[in-house]
Amino acid sequence: MSPRAAEFARQAVAAVSPGGQERAKNLLWAAGRLADYAASAGLDLEPGIVFHPSVIERFARCAPGLSGVARRTLRTSQRFIARRVVPQLYPADVPLPRERSKMPYSSAEIAGFLALAGAQPTAERRMRAAGLVCLGAGAGLIRADLRDVRGTDVIARSRSFRATTPGCGPRPGSPGAR
Repeated sequence: MSPRAAEFARQAVAAVSPGGQERAKNLLWAAGRLADYAASAGLDLEPGIVFHPSVIERFARCAPGLSGVARRTLRTSQRFIARRVVPQLYPADVPLPRERSKMPYSSAEIAGFLALAGAQPTAERRMRAAGLVCLGAGAGLIRADLRDVRGTDVIARSRSFRATTPGCGPRPGSPGAR
């Protein structure tokens, strides 16, 4: 690393005021590598130029001699520094709007899924397929929930059932069957 790049990195990390010595060392390494790359590309070592998003992305793609893991780690640290040193280049994240929930399956659609489950070649496959239809369409479980659900998690009620999965709370919009 060139002395100019090292001095630039020290000033940038000092402006960030990292929490501890290890964090400061990691940020110095990231800022120094970026400053060295920017200087080799003929850019002025000014925070607004070096920490510009396009320079960070180009460094992450093109910097020689780095593994993929090192590139991702450096980019994350460089973005962290940039958000504090040149915040005007990194506007605050805008919350994304929530999507409306999908319409529930109609009785005809569920009957069609159960008919497909009933057409499976073995009794075990018919039972598994019907269970998936009941847990997915009836209880509102999603793929991640279905991985963890066991037979002991399903409780039969009068005219309905209730499925509980470890670590998951009730999902809004599910018709109480979760």
